[in-house]
Amino acid sequence: MSDLPPSGSTEPAASGPPADPTAPPPPAAGPAPGQSGTTGGVTPAAGASGADPWAGHTGPVPIVPEYDNPQPGAPNPATPPGWTAPGDAPPGPTSQGWSAPGTPPQGWDAPGTPPQGWNGPAYPGHPMPGAAYPMPGAGYPVPAGPGAYAGWFPGIDPQDPLVNPPHAGIGPWFARCTAALRRGWRQLLPIVLLTQVVPGVVIGVLTLVFSPEGELATAPDGAPVLPDGFWGQMFAFYGVLLSAGLIFGLLQAVGWAAGTWVVTRQAAGEPTGLGAAFRYGLRRALGLWGWTLLVSLLVMLGACFCLLPGLYAAFALALFGPVYLFERREPVGRAWRMFHSRFGMVLGRVALVMAVLFAATVLDAVVGGISGAVFGVEPMKAVGTAIGAVAFAVFGALLAAPAYLAQQVGLVVTYAEQRAQEGPVNAARLAAELG
Repeated sequence: MSDLPPSGSTEPAASGPPADPTAPPPPAAGPAPGQSGTTGGVTPAAGASGADPWAGHTGPVPIVPEYDNPQPGAPNPATPPGWTAPGDAPPGPTSQGWSAPGTPPQGWDAPGTPPQGWNGPAYPGHPMPGAAYPMPGAGYPVPAGPGAYAGWFPGIDPQDPLVNPPHAGIGPWFARCTAALRRGWRQLLPIVLLTQVVPGVVIGVLTLVFSPEGELATAPDGAPVLPDGFWGQMFAFYGVLLSAGLIFGLLQAVGWAAGTWVVTRQAAGEPTGLGAAFRYGLRRALGLWGWTLLVSLLVMLGACFCLLPGLYAAFALALFGPVYLFERREPVGRAWRMFHSRFGMVLGRVALVMAVLFAATVLDAVVGGISGAVFGVEPMKAVGTAIGAVAFAVFGALLAAPAYLAQQVGLVVTYAEQRAQEGPVNAARLAAELG
């Protein structure tokens, strides 16, 4: 037989002393009392607050404040001041507008979020308006391969092959320059040879042909005497060089525009060809040539006062070419503002490009010095020495080709980086801006 009680039966009520009629009634919301113990008294269950601890006591019963219903004006020991029990209504006359703990108040913006209507520059600590702000504890940009950063704010592709993310540093900038050279050297090299090296060779040969002849003589009183016809030869020399510079400057403008087109479109994954590149260069060359003449005059004007102002102008206006090709508006003013808005960054990039050009100039001067020492100061009077001098001129111009490639790529990547400092941009957008 089963020891379980029959279905529907109940346990007998616990026996105990009779309740004191003077005791206060137990609270209505209290839990059921515990089962009776061996002593016959009522033992409250663990954590129960509804059992009467004064049952069976004779005499006056102290007034014990009920935790759930404290006396008016008396503090509730179960709820310290300023604390709200979970599930209770928040303090105050109304709970309307109250937010859960940890929720920011209405209208609050995360630290670093730009105010509504803000149009300033964006950078990782201050996202663009409407962009998601990284939550506290989120990972900051970490290296993700050569020249790339991961976890950047929306609108900037950290893996873009042309645009260096804001504040990524000189390493990713250099990596993008070298990557552009690896991608486009097959198209860039012919462009540089035709539009930069060939003019350099021609100007070098013209220098040999029209350089003033004769040597300084000494008068009986010790004063130097110029050779006959010196000033005429000098004016002819500089006139020829200036005319050649103006003519070949237009050809060089074709090359700069074509090279910019190749670098940008290859970074965007679009097809490129020499024919299309030269057609684009011819279409944009005249305007670029005009702005080049203006910038050259400004640099020369600065150099007339002193070398430093001319050098400063050359650095500050170095980005006028990309500005004209991509934006088609005030290249001089925009290049000047870009340089001074992020002075250290642009100065460092342009200085690297200028250092390469300076090294090429030094090499060309060394080659010219060797040519003069071997073939004399008037090499064009004999066929053998003329051939040797021309060969050295060609060699010196070829040595400058890598510097032209570095200048082409370095200035385009620097301009793209400065555009990223002003807002989201990528290679595809820049390629579309070229037209």
